[in-house]
Amino acid sequence: MTTEERSDRIRPPEETGPAPADGSADRRADLTAAAAGALLVAVAIAVGWVIQEGDGSLQVHWPPLLASWDPHVGPGTPAAVAVAVAVVAHGPQLAARLPWRRLLLTCWTGSVAWILSLALIEGWYRGIARRLTTKHEYLRVIDRFDDIGAALRGFTDHIVIGPPGNWPAHVAGHPPGATLTFVGLDRVGLGGGAWAGMWCIVLGGSAAVAVMVALRALTGEHLARRAAPFLVLAPFAVWTGTSADGYFAAVAAWSVALLALAATRTARHPAAAALGSGLLFGFTCYLSYGLTLIAVLAAAVLVLARTARPLGPFLLGALVVPVAFTLAGFHWWEAYHLLVERYYQGAGGTRPYSYWVWANLACTTLAAGLATVAGLRRAAVSAPAAVRALRPGTTTASQRLALLTLAALLAIAAADLSGMSKAETERIWQPFVVWLMPVAALLPDIGTRRRLAAQAVLALLVNHLLWTGW
Repeated sequence: MTTEERSDRIRPPEETGPAPADGSADRRADLTAAAAGALLVAVAIAVGWVIQEGDGSLQVHWPPLLASWDPHVGPGTPAAVAVAVAVVAHGPQLAARLPWRRLLLTCWTGSVAWILSLALIEGWYRGIARRLTTKHEYLRVIDRFDDIGAALRGFTDHIVIGPPGNWPAHVAGHPPGATLTFVGLDRVGLGGGAWAGMWCIVLGGSAAVAVMVALRALTGEHLARRAAPFLVLAPFAVWTGTSADGYFAAVAAWSVALLALAATRTARHPAAAALGSGLLFGFTCYLSYGLTLIAVLAAAVLVLARTARPLGPFLLGALVVPVAFTLAGFHWWEAYHLLVERYYQGAGGTRPYSYWVWANLACTTLAAGLATVAGLRRAAVSAPAAVRALRPGTTTASQRLALLTLAALLAIAAADLSGMSKAETERIWQPFVVWLMPVAALLPDIGTRRRLAAQAVLALLVNHLLWTGW
């Protein structure tokens, strides 16, 4: 059986069918959902200003975002506007007509262009070359990893605030896989902020491709194509260029994509795909502690594909990185508990949970856009029927997309309720938010370009009116 034949076995009849219905009641409900998202952001801004002006406990200058008011234009402005106009005008048509592999390459190129042009609004130095070299960032400690073995064995000694030589915030706040990435770039001659920034931008852009690959395997090509322009013009691209979280999002997304290929047996070698997925998942957990929640998406993939067959190779692959780091002297659980201690020593401990537990969702709304909020309404409406259809295996493509999206939302909820994500979630939650973007494919064709334009305008306004700091 060929790869395409295996793929056809899981594709629903509706894959090449019409777009979702556009009844007036649905249209009004979509607009209401989007308005509710906008209201949430407005309330978070208003309440945030009152709290921040009162006692400064939010630790952000333009709540709920970690940003400062700074209206400006820059060398990336014409390019960003041009990319937005091009995707709005031609994105849906190209997504429908391009051959699949060419579409993937086009989406990667478009996503990188969008991320890069937004970053260049701040200029090359301020927007890219300097971002990962500031006092909180990974590149500040490259010289402390001349002896990598010794650095890993002593990594946990420098997490909490107090002992001499404690790590900068981002180094302390992540397992050493993140820092070792930039150490590796330095070792092969790609040192400095510019190379590090471009690494995050180029790999961050590939997350859109990974999501499309997973969607094609799980829901069929039709919905993957409909989602493509929304993945390219994601508002969270403002924070992808350049922060390491864009890179983290790509690694996590490719882990899920490979698992989807293995679970649906659309990969030529499903066991190898599952093994690769596990390897990337294990590495993801050593890039960021919070990304263990990607396991929620991995579980959703297996449930939607109705198989546990890839689990063995996946778990085998997932053990490789943890075993290697443990043998090298870094102990994940010990480091995580020390991080919690540091979190409550610093800004994370003073930021009020009562505000951030819901204001984080306002940050997510700004990162995902109002088109995504409208799509989430449709996903929520279809969820009960989708869950009932899981047992007999009669879920439609749209229902599977809805459930995959809601799994990402569940991961966000877990991160939010944990209390370890208070502020900066517009950047930190990129690995989850990228899986929310395809839900816009559940919306009807009518108004697609308007919704894309709204997504682009949101990103352009944030990037031109605020200095986001990342």
